[in-house]
Amino acid sequence: MEAVLSAGAGESTRPTQPTPPLTALVEQALRDFFASRSDTIKTVGSGYATAVAALENFVLRGGKRVRPAFAWTGWLGAGGDPHGPQAPAALRTAAALELVQACALVHDDIIDASTTRRGFPTVHVEFAEQHGAQRWSGGSAEFGNAVAILLGDLALAWADDMIRDAGLDHDALGRISPVWSAMRTEVLGGQFLDISNEVRADESIESALRVNRYKTAAYTIERPLHLGAVIAAADSSLVDAYRRFGTDVGIAFQLRDDLLGVFGDPDVTGKPSGDDLRAGKRTVLFAVALRRADDTDPAAATLLRESIGTDLSEAQVARLRSVITDLGAVDDAERRIAELTDSALTALDASTATDEGKRLLREMAIAVTRRDA
Repeated sequence: MEAVLSAGAGESTRPTQPTPPLTALVEQALRDFFASRSDTIKTVGSGYATAVAALENFVLRGGKRVRPAFAWTGWLGAGGDPHGPQAPAALRTAAALELVQACALVHDDIIDASTTRRGFPTVHVEFAEQHGAQRWSGGSAEFGNAVAILLGDLALAWADDMIRDAGLDHDALGRISPVWSAMRTEVLGGQFLDISNEVRADESIESALRVNRYKTAAYTIERPLHLGAVIAAADSSLVDAYRRFGTDVGIAFQLRDDLLGVFGDPDVTGKPSGDDLRAGKRTVLFAVALRRADDTDPAAATLLRESIGTDLSEAQVARLRSVITDLGAVDDAERRIAELTDSALTALDASTATDEGKRLLREMAIAVTRRDA
């Protein structure tokens, strides 16, 4: 993916000097934004600067910058000039998506009671540990959750600020406003569907796919592409093609994530193996396995229902992996990923995106649907 991002940073016409990878450009834009808020943070005082520093570290600590990459490449594919006067504003707008992502991850880790993210303690765990080490009054877990909620809220608020201050002209701001609003509403709606499905023990494949559509696909690929297109004032036919491409690749991206949530290597993913099973995630992978078990293997169905959402040992996770594989759910997920990717690429090929945009988006689609982390 890094090679794709590097190419996307400046390949409309090849510059004579090397262009930094897009990840580096995005991270510098984020650092600049955090620095622009430092005076206000210092004024508040009383530990606020330390808390915000933890948010900054979280945002800048790794990550593939998938959302900014798709927004930037969508802009390029719609005719954006990476060396033109609009490029810095387009880049800062794309980078703001990482603050939306930070909000989603920080809050998601609380909801899922996750303890690690990218190999480090999650934000709520970090502050719970700080509370315990300082022997402050009250409950450490409650303090950690409260601080993480506030920092997630701050990240979302600052995403709006970063968009407003990105330097887009009045017309471009008007074009992106409804897209940005829809994206925020969709991702929160997708999160609601996710937790609602868990507590209602909704076992349907259709419900799991709907979560994928709104919790992940919309704000990971579809809407970032849409944002890039409207910044460049793309016509409706390209926006429609981008949205079809983005929806399909976004769902395939989440299906890959479902597989990694059960079968991923913790040293690569940065999260404990089997976390999705312990958290009670009603993924498409799990729903397919359960439907097939109901049809062919009642004992396996009982095991799946009794295990999901419990504190599983490594041996129990390994047993569930074997059952899910034997039921054909892994093969089903791989088939869905392949079909969705093919559908997305067909929509892309038929679009009016630039040849360079099509090349980059094709490479990115393959990269995000075949990843191992």
